[in-house]
Amino acid sequence: MVTVKRDYECMKWIGANCFRTSHYPYAEELYQMADEEGFLIIDEVPAVGFMESTMNFLAANQGTGKPVGYFEKETTPKLLENHKQALTEMITRDKNHASVIAWSILNEPQCTSEGTEAYFKPLFDLAHELDVQKRPRTYAIVMMSLPHNSKGQQFADFISLNRYYGWYVMGGYGMVDAEAAFRKEMDGWAKVLNGRPMIFTEYGADTLPSEHKLPSVMWSQEYQNEYLDMNHRVFDSYDFVQGELVWNFADFQTTEGIMRANGNKKGIFTRQRQPKDAAFHFRARWTSLPIDYKG
Repeated sequence: MVTVKRDYECMKWIGANCFRTSHYPYAEELYQMADEEGFLIIDEVPAVGFMESTMNFLAANQGTGKPVGYFEKETTPKLLENHKQALTEMITRDKNHASVIAWSILNEPQCTSEGTEAYFKPLFDLAHELDVQKRPRTYAIVMMSLPHNSKGQQFADFISLNRYYGWYVMGGYGMVDAEAAFRKEMDGWAKVLNGRPMIFTEYGADTLPSEHKLPSVMWSQEYQNEYLDMNHRVFDSYDFVQGELVWNFADFQTTEGIMRANGNKKGIFTRQRQPKDAAFHFRARWTSLPIDYKG
C-alpha cells in the first residue's frame, strides 16, 4: 500500500481528482483508498481488444484497415455471456464504494458494424439493473469510431473519447494540421451529443525523460508539452467537454516492439514515479482551473 499511497500523492500534487481503471477492475484496496482520499473512479470491465485488426492496430485506429465486423461471429453469444459475467462481478464488488461514479462497459471496441447494437444494449441494460443507484454508463471510443458511423455511442450516458491527434495521427510536423482535424471531429460530435457531456479518457504522447530538443521532435519533453497545449486548446473550446484523463499517469512495461522504447512512455511520471516536464505542466493547469469551470 506504500506504493499506492505514493501514486495518490503524485495525483494530488498535479491536481488530479479522477481516474479510469483501464482496462480492468483494480485491486479493491485501491478503491478503499480512493474512498478515503476523495478520488473519483470510472470503473472499467475487462473488455479490451474487441476489433478484428488488432494485429494492424494503426490501420484500424485510422480507419484504413479492412472493414470487418466484430460482433457478427458464431462465437459472439459466448463472448456476450462472458462479458455479462465480468460486468456482474465488477458491479457486485464495487457498487458500494463512494469513489465509483460511473461504469465503463468496454475499451476501444470496433463498433461500426451491424451487430454492435444487439451486443451493446443488453450490457448497458444489465449495468442499470445491477446498480440500484443507476450510475452513468460509458465506454472508451476508439479513433475509427466517429460521430457519423458509431453505432455504440447512443447507449452511453456520457461520451468518452480516446484520441491521439498529434501522435498516432498527424504526429511530428503533422501537428500543424492536427488541431484543425481534431476540431472538425469535435464539431461532428456536437451534433449527436443531445445534451450529454463528453470526457477524454485517453490522450497523450510517448516521451523519454532524457530527451530535450528545440525545435521539438516526437519523443522529446518539449513535444509532449506542445502536444498537450494543442489538446487543451481544443478541450477548452467546447463547453460539453467536462473532463480530461491523460494517458498515462506513469510509464509502464509492455511487450517488445518497434513502437515502444522499453515499454509505453506516455507517462506524466516515470515508472519510478518521478515527474517529467509534463507533470509540472498539468500541475499548473489543474491547480488553477476554477471550481465552476464551464459551469
